Amino acid sequence: MNKRVALISIIVSDTAQIGRLNEYLHEASGYIIGRMGIPYRERKINIISVAVDAPQDLISALSGKIGKLEGVSSRTTYSDIITAPDEGGEDQHA
Repeated sequence: MNKRVALISIIVSDTAQIGRLNEYLHEASGYIIGRMGIPYRERKINIISVAVDAPQDLISALSGKIGKLEGVSSRTTYSDIITAPDEGGEDQHA
């Protein structure tokens, strides 16, 4: 399955959901390139960016699960870079 590079942008306004959010990210940890979290204390929200290189189905499913959490919003931006599993290194998730 072809893989894509994408950025998942997450805003958390209900900190009770952080445990579940981290579970979802842990399940996809083999595809995560990097992650940055910014606590915005004045607004009582957390802003998280997660860069991934994964099959599009997995990216869509992950973003969808995250976005269904109460008090959490998620949007995904895809790059134009699409690679076959054997390009750019071994596909250890096949």
